[in-house]
Amino acid sequence: MADEPLKPGQFVAERAQKILYELDRIGPKVVGSTANEVTTVAFLLNEVEKIRSEMRGDLFHLEVDVQQPTGSYVVGTMTSIYQGIQNVVVKLSNANSNSSSFLLINSHFDTKPGSPGAGDDGTMVVVMLEVLRQMSISESGFMHPIVFLFNGAEENPLQASHGFITQHKWAPNCKAVINLEVGGNGGRDILFQSGPNNPWLYYKQHSKHPFASTLAEEIFQFGILPSDTDFRIFRDYGNIPASTLFQDVLFRIPEKTFYLSFELYPMPVNYITRSTGHAVFFDFLGLFFVTYTEKTGIILNYCFAVASVLLVGCSLWKMSCVSEVSAGRISILFASHLGLHLAGCLLCIGLPLLMSVLYDVSDRTMTYYSNNWLVIGLYICPAIIGLVLPSSLYHSFKSDDKISHPYQMYVGLHAHCVVLSLLTIALTAIGYYWVLTVQISQLFQYVYFCYLFYIFLVIFFPAMGRNRDSANPDMLIALICAVGTFFALGFVVPLINMFRWSPYLLIGLGVVTFIFSMISITEVGFPYRPKTSVMRVNFLQTRRMFYEYDGSLSVNDSGYYFDYQDRRALRPLKDYAVNLTGLTSVDGYCDKYVMCGIPCFWSSWCRGISSAAWLPREEEVAVPGNLELNLLNKTLSKSGNSARFEFELAGPPHMGLYIRPLDGVAVEDWSFIRTMLDKPDKYSPPYQIYFSYGVDSSPFKFHIDFVKSDGQLNGPIFELGVVGHYVSQDFERDETTLRFIADLPDFVYTMEWPSLFMRYIF
Repeated sequence: MADEPLKPGQFVAERAQKILYELDRIGPKVVGSTANEVTTVAFLLNEVEKIRSEMRGDLFHLEVDVQQPTGSYVVGTMTSIYQGIQNVVVKLSNANSNSSSFLLINSHFDTKPGSPGAGDDGTMVVVMLEVLRQMSISESGFMHPIVFLFNGAEENPLQASHGFITQHKWAPNCKAVINLEVGGNGGRDILFQSGPNNPWLYYKQHSKHPFASTLAEEIFQFGILPSDTDFRIFRDYGNIPASTLFQDVLFRIPEKTFYLSFELYPMPVNYITRSTGHAVFFDFLGLFFVTYTEKTGIILNYCFAVASVLLVGCSLWKMSCVSEVSAGRISILFASHLGLHLAGCLLCIGLPLLMSVLYDVSDRTMTYYSNNWLVIGLYICPAIIGLVLPSSLYHSFKSDDKISHPYQMYVGLHAHCVVLSLLTIALTAIGYYWVLTVQISQLFQYVYFCYLFYIFLVIFFPAMGRNRDSANPDMLIALICAVGTFFALGFVVPLINMFRWSPYLLIGLGVVTFIFSMISITEVGFPYRPKTSVMRVNFLQTRRMFYEYDGSLSVNDSGYYFDYQDRRALRPLKDYAVNLTGLTSVDGYCDKYVMCGIPCFWSSWCRGISSAAWLPREEEVAVPGNLELNLLNKTLSKSGNSARFEFELAGPPHMGLYIRPLDGVAVEDWSFIRTMLDKPDKYSPPYQIYFSYGVDSSPFKFHIDFVKSDGQLNGPIFELGVVGHYVSQDFERDETTLRFIADLPDFVYTMEWPSLFMRYIF
C-alpha cells in the first residue's frame, strides 16, 4: 500500500488481504443466518461506499442495488425454491456512457456450514472489491458498464445467481460473464469453463502466463468432479458467454481479473457474442495460449490422422527398399510391434489399476491425499513397467539381423503413434545419430504431456476427499497416471529397448514401486492432516418423529446421520476415542420409509443415501427451533378422481419436503414448477423439494394434486417427509453433540447441524 502512489493502476493485494481478514472474522456465512443476511451485506455495502468516496466522480458513475429475489428451478434431482435471498449488485460505468451492454463479474460471499469462507469464496470477493476500487479511480475509461455481482447464496446451491440472471433489471444487458471461484489449496488460477459459443480470446491476449485447458472444462461438464458453479446458471438460464477462473491465491488471480475487466470492454460487444461453435483452448507450459474453434479442431484431427497413416505407409515402403527386405516381412514386423505396443498400453493401464484395487481391498485408499508424490512410485512406475515390458521381452528373445536396429526402432515408433511427420522419412538413412534427434524432438512432447498430466492431477487430488464412497478413487488417479505415462513416454519405449540396460531399468522401477509401497503403508501414507488435507465428516444430529395415517407416533428416536465423503468412510476413526458403537447402514430402511428415513440435505446427499449410516443415541436431540406443517385444506375435484392437499410450512431457513405417492397413486399437479412431473422418465418418486429463505421468513404455502387408479381417495394416499435443517451458528448444538465432536481427532473437519425429520401419511 505504501508503494501505491508510485504505481498507479496496480492491484494492491495488501489492501485486499486486510479486507479478507475482516470478512473472515465475521465467521461462517450460511444463507438465512444473521452473519450472512445482515452483517456481511452491511460489510459489503460499507466497503462499496468507501470506494464511492474515492471514486473519480467526474469520470465514473456508480450504482448499488440490494436484490432480494424469490424463485425456483431444478438442480440435480430436486426442485430448489428460494425466498428473499440477497445479492449485492454494483454497476460501474463511464459518466458519459450510454451503452446497454454490460460485463458481469461474479463471486459469492456465503459459505459452507462451519467455514468462514476465506478461500471459497472470500478471496474472490475482496479481489472484486479491489478491482472495483482501482477501476473507479483510474484515469482511463472503458466502453461498457461493468456489473459486480456479490451473490449471497451460491452454496445453497446456486440460488442467488439464478435469482440475478432471471430477475434482476440489469441481467438482460449482461453480454459476458467472468465467474471467480475457488477450489483446493494453493496453486495457480485456471480457466476451466468457457462458453457458450465463445473462444474467450481476451484471456489469450491479456494473460501473461495462461493456465487453461479444454480438458478441464470437459471433465467438469461430464460431472466427474463433485462440484458445480454459478457458471452453469449463467450459461443455461442467461445464455451469455461466460468463463470460470478457479483460484485461491490472493496474489495471483487479481492481475488476470483486473486486466480482463479493463481490456475486454474496450472491445465491441458484438465481437464477444457473435462467435459460433465451441472453443478448443489450452496453454503450453504457461508460456502462450492456443485457441481455435471446435470445427477447426475436428478438421485438424482428421487431416493429421489421415496424413499420419499415409506417412506410416510411405516410411515402411522406403524401409523395405533401402533394407532390401520384402514389404511382407516389414509388414509382419510392423504388425508385431503394433501388437507389442497394444499389449504395453493394456499393461500400462492395467498395472496401476491393479495397484489401486489392491490398495482398496487392504483399505489403504487415498495414501497420496496429503503426500501427492507417492503416486510416482505407486502408479507411474508400474505404468512405465507395463509400457516397456512387452517390447523388452520381445527384444530379449527375438532378433532380426536382416533389419537394422534403426529401422526396427522406427517400426516401434510407428506402432506407438500413427501421428508421424515428414521428419520420420527424412531421418531413416542417417544412422545411429538420428537417435539423439528423435530424443530432442520428443522432448517437447514429453514436457507438454507431463504438464497436461500435472493439470489433471492438480484438479483431481483435492476432489478425492469429497468423492463419496461409491467408487474407488484410486482407480481414477491410477488411470490418469497410466494414460499420462503412455502419452508422455510411449515414444521412448523403442529407444529404451535399443540398449542393453533395459532389464536393469525394469528392475529399478520395480524396486522403486516396492519402496514407495512400503512408505505408503506407514504414517506417511495416512491421507489426512489437520491443517492441509482434512477428513471431511458430514453428519446431522437428527430427531425423527414418524406419524402413521391414524395420527399415532410409530418412531420417535434420535441419532447421527452420516453422509460419507470419501472411500474410507469412518474407518480411520476406529482407533480413536469417538464412540461409534451401533453404527449401521440405512439401506434396510429405504423400502419402509420415505428417503430411507433420513433427512438428506441436497440431491447430491440423497443420491448416495443408500450408503449413508445411522448412529443411534440414547439422549434425545435438542431441536433448537420450530418446524410446523399445517394441512390447510383437502378438496376433491368435481369429477371425484383427484384430491388437492393444501399446506403451510414454517420453520428454519433450510427445509425439505419428500413426496412419495403410495401404490396406485400419482402426482397430477402441484404448485411447484412442473419440470419433474413433465419428465417422468428422468424424475421419479420420491420427489425432493428444497426450500430456503434469506431475509423473508414468511411461511411457505403449497398444494399437491393426486390421482388414484381406483378412484378411492378416502384412505392413505401419500407419504410426506418434512425436514427442518438448523444449519447456521444461530442455532445451538446440544451438549451431547458437542462432546461427540470433541472426541473426534484433530484431522477431522465436521460439517454438522441439528435437524428434525417428521414423516406423515395423508
